[in-house]
Amino acid sequence: MFLFANVLGIFVFIAIAVLFSRDKKNIQWRSVGIVLAIELVLAWFFTQFKAGQVAVQGAADGFNWLVSVASQGIAFALPEWLTSNHGGPNFVTSALLPILLVVPLFDILTYIGILPWLIKWIGKALTFVTGQPKFEAFFSIEMMFLGNTEVLAVSKSQLDHMSASRNFTLAMMSMSCVTSAIIGAYTQMVPGKYVLTAIPLNILGAIVITSILNPNKVAPEDDIIVNINEKGTKKEPFFSFLGDSILGAGKLILIITATVIAFVSLAALINQLFSLTGLHWLTLENIFGVIMFPFAWLLGFNVHDAFQLAQFMGTKLVTNEFVVMGEVSKSIMAGKGLFANEHARIVLTVFLTSFTNFGTIGMIIGAFKGLVNKEKNDYISARVPYMLLSGILVSLLSAATAGLFVW
Repeated sequence: MFLFANVLGIFVFIAIAVLFSRDKKNIQWRSVGIVLAIELVLAWFFTQFKAGQVAVQGAADGFNWLVSVASQGIAFALPEWLTSNHGGPNFVTSALLPILLVVPLFDILTYIGILPWLIKWIGKALTFVTGQPKFEAFFSIEMMFLGNTEVLAVSKSQLDHMSASRNFTLAMMSMSCVTSAIIGAYTQMVPGKYVLTAIPLNILGAIVITSILNPNKVAPEDDIIVNINEKGTKKEPFFSFLGDSILGAGKLILIITATVIAFVSLAALINQLFSLTGLHWLTLENIFGVIMFPFAWLLGFNVHDAFQLAQFMGTKLVTNEFVVMGEVSKSIMAGKGLFANEHARIVLTVFLTSFTNFGTIGMIIGAFKGLVNKEKNDYISARVPYMLLSGILVSLLSAATAGLFVW
């Protein structure tokens, strides 16, 4: 029965996208079908085959190794921070401070041209297989490594060239971004192999959902990639570049820390205000649990587990993934309670591994405001609910495809 619900969920999530599509007649079903099939095959490969499991576990171990290397710098500068939690890891030292190593590392890979090269050729391969416009396929790969504002910022020339509708597609896709800088943080709080499984599934899911919600017919003369690397500009000196990267990493840590503290505190305040009504069941978690419950049930759970999972999903949308990961980390890593079930572990981990939340909308709108003209920015700003819908549907679709093969 639960397997049937999981399969049904995939069709329901696609149907919701069709229901809200802005141009149902022009949905390219052949392309959508190919990408969805690839997503299912990848989920099957990563979860059912030894080679796939070894690949994602190896990648997760690599990020964990980076975190362990970063801890040497933390131990030198702030040794007491590593022992203050009875010798165990805490959110700042295990999830945030390693960003000071990971961000510069990936920026160096970009500086010397390795990361752009990978993005370029993988993007071209995806275009060839799926029939997607060149830049949309390129962007989907690029966003696997960069944050949503970063991936948009390096694409300014392309955004200027593209129509407002295609810019809107990129805005929706950006809701499903993660950034390589914090993958290591994720793998410290939830199973790393599932985090690394979620990332390619989100890429393909973003293509599927945005192709349905916002179909675009792109003429051959417009299907080009414009000045992505801004050739002809003088490269910044390496150590100046590295210094900026380190400062950027520090700012990122402060932003995440401030956001987590503020959102957890605001959620607690709202729950305290709700408690004044005398209705002990009235909490943010329960409210969003009710909203997300039918979708959680369609991921293959009984009523009790679905409601509990839905509360975590709703909290993630209101706050961010770090808040929920911090809350469930001990249980999910130990396989206790709801998470004694491996299906629950992979479904929630995959759902959490994206930037889909209310705060991300503001970041994306802010980025477009500084990158494109007023007409394009207003076009995107007028369609904010579609951005949130896209992000939620991609997360649900990725969780459903991954959970389909793990019970």
